[in-house]
Amino acid sequence: MLFWILVAILTAAVAAILLLPLLRRPVVAAGDDSHDVEVYRDQLEELKRDQATGLIGATEAELARAEVARRLIAASKAEAKGRASPAERRNLMAQVFVIVMLPAIGLCLYIAGGRPDLPAQPLAERLANPGNDINMLIARAENHLARNPQDGAGWDLLAPIYYRGGRMEDAANAFSQAIRLLGASPERLDGHAETLIALANGIVTAEARVQLEQSLKLKADNPRAKYYLALALEQEGKKPEARAAFEALAKEAPADAPWLPLVNRHIASLGENQLGNPTAEDVAAAEGMATGDRQQMIAGMVESLASKLQENPDNFEGWMRIIRSYVVLDQRPKAEAALQTALKTFPAASENGKQLLALAKDLSISAEGGGQ
Repeated sequence: MLFWILVAILTAAVAAILLLPLLRRPVVAAGDDSHDVEVYRDQLEELKRDQATGLIGATEAELARAEVARRLIAASKAEAKGRASPAERRNLMAQVFVIVMLPAIGLCLYIAGGRPDLPAQPLAERLANPGNDINMLIARAENHLARNPQDGAGWDLLAPIYYRGGRMEDAANAFSQAIRLLGASPERLDGHAETLIALANGIVTAEARVQLEQSLKLKADNPRAKYYLALALEQEGKKPEARAAFEALAKEAPADAPWLPLVNRHIASLGENQLGNPTAEDVAAAEGMATGDRQQMIAGMVESLASKLQENPDNFEGWMRIIRSYVVLDQRPKAEAALQTALKTFPAASENGKQLLALAKDLSISAEGGGQ
């Protein structure tokens, strides 16, 4: 009952605030009718002066005064009707809406979506019994940690929740506090490193790498740490080492590992030696060449592969190699053009298309306009 009394009081207060401006008479600019009224009043005053000075007789003055008075009354009525009626009607409609419709609409919305039968529950009680409300769980944990900042278990619980919620800075702090208070574990170190990588827009930073290497010492068969360390090698430009690391990870992985397709994409994007799979003879010949000649030979190999792809655009592995090769040759516009052409054959929604887009993301090349 108290709830509905409070609702009625609040509704009346809001209605009163909205009605105050409407109760004031609207001010309307004067129009032609108001000008006529002033003219007729001036004519009456002029008739009085003419009669007083003898310019017009009493009878003529009376007749003229009657005619002017008739016109003055008509003009006054026209002025009042033209100025007040539309504004007053709008004002009255607004008052009716505020008094009747607004509370009725609010009541209907509350009955449809609210819970008038639910007893009042203070915030403290909701935090004590959050149920399945994740926001209440987070608020409860934060409230607890504000009073008990040395509770490592609380930080350990909150850190991955922050990460999944996209609160990366809070997640990094929570992981750091959990490691400080509870000690390092592969899960905490990997989580902290992954958060630092997310904060750096996917770059494996030096701090993240330290965390990952420490995690690998604690758990030698940790695929999560191995993946990010291999990614760090790739980002540093150490392509052969990165490919070897990814291949080793793939060999150790179970056949149904959910992260195995991602590892295979990295292996495919790196290629045997990033240059379109040349033969062993090509590699041997390139070793004895000068730098300029070697680059010319590489460019020729890439052009040969490009020609083959024009003839056979269904060669998915060929597209992966040539995109990577163009990036190695620092010909990014050609890499982007090749990606867009490949996406016409392998749409972005297909499995091959997804691998092409993943490669583009890894190489930091744009896929705009390419089959998306």
